[in-house]
Amino acid sequence: MRWLIILLFCSSTAAAQSDLGNWMMYFGTNKIDNHWSIHTEAQHRNYTVQPQLEQLLLRTGVNYKFDNGLMLTGGYANITNHEFQSSRIGPEVEEHRIWQQLITASYFGKTKLEHRFRYEQRWIESDFKTRYRYRGMLFYPLNTASIEVGTYYLGIYDEIFLQPGATTFDRNRLYGGVGYKYASNIQFQLGYLLQTVGSNTGNYLQFGLIFDT
Repeated sequence: MRWLIILLFCSSTAAAQSDLGNWMMYFGTNKIDNHWSIHTEAQHRNYTVQPQLEQLLLRTGVNYKFDNGLMLTGGYANITNHEFQSSRIGPEVEEHRIWQQLITASYFGKTKLEHRFRYEQRWIESDFKTRYRYRGMLFYPLNTASIEVGTYYLGIYDEIFLQPGATTFDRNRLYGGVGYKYASNIQFQLGYLLQTVGSNTGNYLQFGLIFDT
C-alpha cells in the first residue's frame, strides 16, 4: 500500500505542471475458449489534468493464444484527434487503423519481461501510413512471489515507434507505475508517462482498468 501512496504523492506533485495531461484507459480480454478471445480497449486522452479531450482511441481485435504462451492479435482501431480548446464539437482529424501484434514473455525469478511487436496500417483522413512499434515491459510483484489477487506490482516500459519515410523515428514512450490485482479478473494501474514526439516531450498521468472475463 505504501508504494501506491508514494506514487499518488508524486503524481499530485507533478499535477502542478500546467502541461500535464492524463490518459483514462480500459483494457479488456473477453475469453471465448482456451485459445481465442476478444480484445476491447478505450482510451480518453486529455491535454490537461482536468478533462480537455486530446484524443479518443477505441480499439478491438481477435486474440489467439498458442500453447507456448505466445499471443497473436489482429484488429481495428478508430482514433479521433481534437485541437486544444477548440470550439468545434467534432474532431479535427480522424484515423482508421488496422493492426497486428505478437506478445511474448519471459521470467527471471519474480520478474516478468514482456515483449510486444505491433504493425499498423493507418488511414489518416486522405493520407495512408504504416508504422512499426516495439514495447519492452517489466512487471515486478512487491508483496508476493508472483502477481496474484492482492498483489501490488511495479510496471515499467519503453516503447519506440518507427515509420517508413523521411523521418523514421515517430515517437517514444517511457512509463513507470504501480498496479494492484484486485480480483482474479480485475487490475488497476496508476502511472506516469513521458511521450517524446520530435523535439517535444509531453507528461501524462495514466489511470488504467484491466478486465479479463
